[in-house]
Amino acid sequence: MKKTKQAELIKNLTDKEIIVSVIFTQVILLVVASILSPLFFKDWHSFSRLFQVDIKWICIGITSGLMVVSLDLFLMKRLPQHYYDDGGINKRIFSKLNFLQIILLVLIIAIAEEWLFRGIIQTKFGLIPTSIIFAVIHMRYWAHWYLIINILVLSIWIGFVFEWSGQLLWPVILMHFIIDLLLGISIRLNTKRKVGNEV
Repeated sequence: MKKTKQAELIKNLTDKEIIVSVIFTQVILLVVASILSPLFFKDWHSFSRLFQVDIKWICIGITSGLMVVSLDLFLMKRLPQHYYDDGGINKRIFSKLNFLQIILLVLIIAIAEEWLFRGIIQTKFGLIPTSIIFAVIHMRYWAHWYLIINILVLSIWIGFVFEWSGQLLWPVILMHFIIDLLLGISIRLNTKRKVGNEV
């Protein structure tokens, strides 16, 4: 029932409206993170430490992102297609953007979500509550049990990387960025390929 309602909602929106709603949501997350940061951190030093650059952990974050994408693409080829059906949102978004637009969009998403969820919520409330909240807000993945488990496990893994790095944001921002970027490009290329085959 939820899947049907979501599919109907998506069907009634134009591609532009879907993309604008995604951007608007990320702007809201950035505003919330900006407001909460001074309230949750006692001084500038405590906050700025989140954004310290550690090359080793940045490499680990990027490598981890590549591993997640490789595993996801592997499973996509072997599991039933409906396991990855999010109501068509990702396809509607990424198939309409060029490569530069995809890069900019996923960069905004990675910064906004990791700053708020890992940088603020996980720092104050811990890994598990943050992972659950992160999974809950990604409503488009509620359509199938596999997607719910997928996003929950991914959130926990990102949270682990954040903790292991000593609560540094750049490793998880880049990990999130790599995952969304490569999967977004994959969706775009597959969509264009299917359209080309139909012509």
